[in-house]
Amino acid sequence: MKTIAAISTAPGMAGVAVLRISGPAAGDVLRKLSGRLPKPRFAALSTLRHPVSTEPIDSALILWFPAPHSFTGEDVAELQVHGGRAVTAAVLRAVLDVEGVRPAEPGEFTRRAFENGKLDLAAVEGLADLIAAETEAQRRQAYAHYDGKIAAVGEGLRASLVNALALVEATIDFPDEDDVGASALADARRQVEDLDRQVLALLTDSGRGERIRDGLRIAIAGPPNAGKSTLLNTLAGRDVAIVSPLAGTTRDALEVHLDLDGVAFVLTDTAGLRAGADPIEREGIRRARSHIRAADLVLFLQSAEAEAVIDPDWDASQAVKVWHVQTQVDRFGSDMPSDTFFRHRISAIDGIGIRDLLADLARYGRDHAGGEPAVLVRERHRLVFNDLHQALTESLAVGDWARDTELVAENLRTGLIALGRATGRVDVEAVLDVVFSSFCIGK
Repeated sequence: MKTIAAISTAPGMAGVAVLRISGPAAGDVLRKLSGRLPKPRFAALSTLRHPVSTEPIDSALILWFPAPHSFTGEDVAELQVHGGRAVTAAVLRAVLDVEGVRPAEPGEFTRRAFENGKLDLAAVEGLADLIAAETEAQRRQAYAHYDGKIAAVGEGLRASLVNALALVEATIDFPDEDDVGASALADARRQVEDLDRQVLALLTDSGRGERIRDGLRIAIAGPPNAGKSTLLNTLAGRDVAIVSPLAGTTRDALEVHLDLDGVAFVLTDTAGLRAGADPIEREGIRRARSHIRAADLVLFLQSAEAEAVIDPDWDASQAVKVWHVQTQVDRFGSDMPSDTFFRHRISAIDGIGIRDLLADLARYGRDHAGGEPAVLVRERHRLVFNDLHQALTESLAVGDWARDTELVAENLRTGLIALGRATGRVDVEAVLDVVFSSFCIGK
């Protein structure tokens, strides 16, 4: 197997850059560039020289992780060099000039860790999410998965499923023991019923996991000139959307990512809902309705001068939840009328009510994406556990377990295979390239 090398830190100027080497020639790289192998897992200061010209390149910290006690499970060397572009480029060229070393592909270090049994697939996905995490909730959830949350839950389910399957198969292997067989089948069925309840609970919670990972989707909707783009800019703290008194200015959806109390939100500014628009604006309105239907929460804005009614062409039942927000209330002055129709009354220009709206959104985030990290956080996880649920359901649907014992056993084996796919140890070749290609070079 070829040795791979890459810069593991982000490109650009920095105090320190890390270059990682993994494979059988990693030790040779250290010897040729620094003249020695340091004590395993201890940093040593060394001058790096080109392996051919012996010209000094940089002063660096070098580390040596002999197999199998490394991230990839192979011999791994790490060079911590000064983070200028010229330095990192020169060191990488010198490493690649050592025979048997080639540039790493995206995610190749992590893929080798997976192939060498250092990580399961769920932990790999958790690592990718950990690198991409932008909020505290995302970090906690990603680390839990990197730390083996699915593997731990899956192992508990697997142990129970294996036990139930063993009881079922015992009645096949020893058909003459009628009393024992009936008792074993009854016990196995109770275990499968309990397993199915656990799996259903995990599937029910999967939506929360995906919301934490991807962000709660908030659609800002309403008629033209209701202040949707102004509110988006205010919440984002910068000019994201064009604000104009002309109706129909916003024709396509604009997204802003927001972190409120550690929970990720994706705010979408949508086209104003109205009749009689031109063909391009009508397409924008069609897209606005699509975003409204897909949102977790809709902020439906209406200006202080508009009547408190919803666009008659919009079916509010298509949205998960709607908060009615009255905007431009600064126009009331001190004569703001009382009105219980609106959940919030704001002026994005003057900041009236914005703090209360943000606090309310933060509470909504804690209610819908808070608590302990979810177990199922990706569509792949949900599909795998759906397969497990289906296998358990089909087992329980068998009317006579004593007569159709082999069918029950086959359904339970199918459930075990599904659990194996959760951690990537069974039948995952089709998804590996997609998972690892999402990583950056050097990871």
